[in-house]
Amino acid sequence: MSSRPADSGSRRRTGRLRLLTGALALTLMGTLAACGSSDESSSQDSAAQPSGGAFPAKVATKFGTVTVDEAPKRVVALGWGDAEAALSLGVQPVGASDWLAFGGDGLGPWAKGLYDKSPQKIGTLEPEYEKIAALKPDLILDTKSSGDQTRYDTLSKIAPTVGVPKGGDQYKISWAKQTTMVAQALGLADDGKKLIAETEKKFADAAKAHPEFKDKTITLGSRTASAWGAYVRGTGRVDFVERLGFENSPAIEAKAGSAFSVPVSEENLDLLDADLTVMAPIGVTAKKISSDPLFEAVPSVKKGHSVVFDDKNISSAFAMDSVLSVDYALEHVVPLFATALK
Repeated sequence: MSSRPADSGSRRRTGRLRLLTGALALTLMGTLAACGSSDESSSQDSAAQPSGGAFPAKVATKFGTVTVDEAPKRVVALGWGDAEAALSLGVQPVGASDWLAFGGDGLGPWAKGLYDKSPQKIGTLEPEYEKIAALKPDLILDTKSSGDQTRYDTLSKIAPTVGVPKGGDQYKISWAKQTTMVAQALGLADDGKKLIAETEKKFADAAKAHPEFKDKTITLGSRTASAWGAYVRGTGRVDFVERLGFENSPAIEAKAGSAFSVPVSEENLDLLDADLTVMAPIGVTAKKISSDPLFEAVPSVKKGHSVVFDDKNISSAFAMDSVLSVDYALEHVVPLFATALK
């Protein structure tokens, strides 16, 4: 079973997300330049900002409680999905990291068009600290990242930095927790709660529509040019399927450590077996996975109970696990799961 594109659905979804953003945002920030002159910076700082938030705002993180004294005007979003979380609340970062190499504004099709002006692109695993400092941020978002102490210490010297939550090292944070933390930092906690509640209802509706998902085991794997792997509980992908009623593979969980995934050797690909096996190609084609004789020999694959993502938008939405992307993923991924389980 492989994924299929749905361009018309993508356009409808993007339109719906724009409406959602407009409803939740108090006002949109004015046009933001990536890195301009001091005059430009002054103009940006006086642009319309979301108002009515409660400040000082406090956010609990692994590194302690971070206090944001007043409404931030220049936000840099570095963590995986942090830019989308900010955009969902009507705030446009002046700098952002493009974790999935979308290009352009660094957004998937579910969030295109939400910037008035493109943000300055910042590196992912190794952000360019001088470039970040040049943007003169008054808030840095890094809620979904490695949780590295040195990274946090360096960023916090530039501006107040909302890092990973306690227990959130190695990208182990759900879209809901991420949205909560970002909303708190922006003084928009109530808007964040509304957005989360609406999204959780969509998950509940999907689970209700597919009772066959309940208590079924699932393996969420990936393959790169050199290795196979599978994701563990605490990561966005697993959180997504657990909300639908699935149970992450006990065999995978038994091997879980501090990392967000576990390696799977070619000699032991049967570890991928479950009631449903879902695979994402990373830097390789979907066919590289689906046509591999060793993969074809996995019991669940033999039975036809597998999905290999061959549509980049669907795979990326599932991987991004932001409050914006999960809506797109629910629309496109859930039908694939249901068909593969028949």
